[in-house]
Amino acid sequence: MNKRILAFVLAFFASLIYGVSFTVAKDVMPLYIKPYGFILLRVVGATLLFWLISLSVPKEKISANDFVRIFFAALFGVVINMLFFFKGLSLTTPINGSVIMTTTPILVLLLSFVILRDKITVKKIMGILIGMIGALLLVLYGPKAVSNAPDIKLGNFLIFVNAASYGLYLIVVKPLLKKYHPFHLIKWIYLMGLLMVIPFGFSEVQQVNWQLMPVVIFYKIGFIVFFTTFLTYLFNLLALKTLKATTLSVFLYLQPLIASIYAIIMGSDHLTSLKLIAAALVFSGVYLVSSRKTA
Repeated sequence: MNKRILAFVLAFFASLIYGVSFTVAKDVMPLYIKPYGFILLRVVGATLLFWLISLSVPKEKISANDFVRIFFAALFGVVINMLFFFKGLSLTTPINGSVIMTTTPILVLLLSFVILRDKITVKKIMGILIGMIGALLLVLYGPKAVSNAPDIKLGNFLIFVNAASYGLYLIVVKPLLKKYHPFHLIKWIYLMGLLMVIPFGFSEVQQVNWQLMPVVIFYKIGFIVFFTTFLTYLFNLLALKTLKATTLSVFLYLQPLIASIYAIIMGSDHLTSLKLIAAALVFSGVYLVSSRKTA
């Protein structure tokens, strides 16, 4: 299979998994596991899997200077990204969270302009403004609270910070992929991330009552660890070797559609006119930002 086509396929499946994960994770927290405790479990499991899979490729020596960039990749891609996302998702609804995440391509474009000095056209500026308006509609004028979503405005804001952090991660990690195999790179990113999330999640893991937890919740935890963390990060990293950060981030566009369909089928969320208008604005903004001939 052509490398470019394979990269698109991997990015698509990563977005598919993420879209379903909004509702799956919401079923687990905060009722059974608090957000930071769930993140620690997620990172511990994924770290072990990444170190195991790294044994399948030849060893590589990481330059001492590159560990600084790896540290920031772990900070933005694992620590801030996950802490803010899971805490935000525990306070808001799956559809709100997935729509806000589609601002990531817009944020990646802005960060690429500031950090990498990439060009921004008038069409892309229009996309940025339209997309931001859509996200702000959810944050400022969404409902105050619904069942299992106690503080939607704060939750939406935290997920927005998570989206910005993930955008930074894509930009920081891209140059490293030109030097190292993704399997070796991701194992170090996650090991550093694990060390940083332990202080946040250790006490919450200790509070988990494993004996009273239904079997189905164990399966959902396993889904988040293996599919949402291990496979999606691996798929995105492999896709990023071929695609630009802005192109890869555009696949987040699929998440609200997937998350909305799944959440509504499962009965954990519902559509409103506000969400439809906000989604339309965000989608329009993402389209204007990302529509270009090159990857």
